Amino acid sequence: MAPCCPAESTKPAFIGIFGAIVGGFAVSAVFFLLSFSSITAPALPFPVVTATTTNLSALSTPAQPETMYNRPIWKSPARGSRMPSPRAFRLTRDMVRARARDGVIVVTFGNYAFMDFILTWVRHLTGLGVDNLLVGAMDTKLLRQLYLTGVPVFDMGSRMVTEDVGWGSPTFHKMGREKVLLINELLPFGYELLMCDTDMVWLKNPLPYLARYPSADLLTSSDQVIPTVTDDSLENWREVTGAYNIGIFHWRPTEPAKRLAKDWKDLVISDDKIWDQNAFNDLVHKVFGQPVQGEDELVYSYDGKLKLGVLPASIFCSGHTYFVQGMHQQLRLEPYAVHTTFQYAGTEGKRHRLREAMLFFDQPSYYDSPGLIFPNECC
Repeated sequence: MAPCCPAESTKPAFIGIFGAIVGGFAVSAVFFLLSFSSITAPALPFPVVTATTTNLSALSTPAQPETMYNRPIWKSPARGSRMPSPRAFRLTRDMVRARARDGVIVVTFGNYAFMDFILTWVRHLTGLGVDNLLVGAMDTKLLRQLYLTGVPVFDMGSRMVTEDVGWGSPTFHKMGREKVLLINELLPFGYELLMCDTDMVWLKNPLPYLARYPSADLLTSSDQVIPTVTDDSLENWREVTGAYNIGIFHWRPTEPAKRLAKDWKDLVISDDKIWDQNAFNDLVHKVFGQPVQGEDELVYSYDGKLKLGVLPASIFCSGHTYFVQGMHQQLRLEPYAVHTTFQYAGTEGKRHRLREAMLFFDQPSYYDSPGLIFPNECC
């Protein structure tokens, strides 16, 4: 029988085992706390611009001197620098050229009341690697704040009020006319234009999808609530009964598209009671119904020469197809966008819908309201 080891000789082994157990508990506790904090803490609204956050789309372009036009998004101007003159914010071909990628520019616009929507819109696009974007400011307060935040912005010269104007109001219709004027200003620059309302967000880079239809003069979203296709192809235009929705549409700078834009402008300027979306629908249906030969998903419309396609509402979603029906889930498709239409309670309802779906980027102050009492702080 082997002699027993003295108690003193077992101390080092015991201490080592005990230390390993304690260390394991400590590492597990730290991992748990970090995991918990990552779940509960709200995401910061803006990414930090560093040398490693270069957008992939910019890597193929030659290095250019940095200007306010081509500066990386979210990179604020240097501290102590002066605000550029109003002239520097005018929309020009050079400004669009500095931001465009592969001949495409993505644009939205709004006033200061929609700044949080605009920042959410920009954050989703930059998160998808899309930085070929510009934002039109309808008031100088928004212009200044976006510039200081590092968002590429131009002055629309609208001198709009900074408050929410409310859907259907005379000022709302004025904003609609401003969109039509903006499209007419942009198309002659020669770039493809993806025009968006601010109350929508991008969930997937749409540019490869739009490039699948290079001969289309215009691709528009719609208010269709019944799918006409079950895959990711364009809607069957013969079966679309919902209005074409101008909150998301893609224009190519072709002659038919430019003529449509001009006629649309003339129509909405002639009568300030005409809703821009109704005017658009009336124009594109003036001539309608002849399929494009070899491209059955497109239809000749407007003047019989404009080639039109309707984006599928299952993946370029309205508020109804995304929030209510979950059509993309039923068809097992990946959505590209959601536009907060079919929504009660105005702007607040739209904001809440996006928050509820965890698609809205709020400022940290939203999560840290003054005077808010947490359960472990009471009593």
